[in-house]
Amino acid sequence: MEKKTGTAPLRQNPHAIKEQREKNLEVAIGRQVRELRKRQRLTGADLAGMTGLSVGMLSKIENGVISPSLNTISALANALKVPLIQLFSGYEETRGCMHVKAGEGAEIEREGTRAGLQYNLLGHIGSNNSGVVVEPYLITLDENSHFQTFQHEGIEFLYILEGKVNYRHGDQRYLLEEGDSLFFDSDAPHGPEEITSLPLRYLSIITYPQTR
Repeated sequence: MEKKTGTAPLRQNPHAIKEQREKNLEVAIGRQVRELRKRQRLTGADLAGMTGLSVGMLSKIENGVISPSLNTISALANALKVPLIQLFSGYEETRGCMHVKAGEGAEIEREGTRAGLQYNLLGHIGSNNSGVVVEPYLITLDENSHFQTFQHEGIEFLYILEGKVNYRHGDQRYLLEEGDSLFFDSDAPHGPEEITSLPLRYLSIITYPQTR
């Protein structure tokens, strides 16, 4: 593999662990309010006076005993001079996960299905906070498959599991065989051009921006 120079360094630490978050929303909001209040060296009486709450009510909110209304949360955020969303930042939302057993990937119709490509979707997570959609497919071609050029937004990663194929991306052609991978901008025309060893099976992982 050629080593390219001048590329930006990878910034994400894949082993990093985020601060543990609270699974109870009321407790998460209360902890954020208390932490921000103390950081700004405000007493409970100070913050209560700034928001029109009683000291007792503020204490209940900070201890996660009651569920504050959106108006109350907005008043607290304004008094603490932070975006409203920050008061929810300690809450642990449910994160999606999908387990697909071998041979159980859903066979779906995509543009290439008409060309004899079999697509098995290996997982799908809908709306999420990452800002991207990831679609992992197991693609199978046999002697009845014919070739088609694809072009779509996003980034695509191929990993060859079985077989050998000449695969085109833009003006370049790549010989891919078992264990090889190809990572590319899928806005350029791409697709298999010549299969030299059958059957051909490969993983195709497509990512693109999420539309909210």
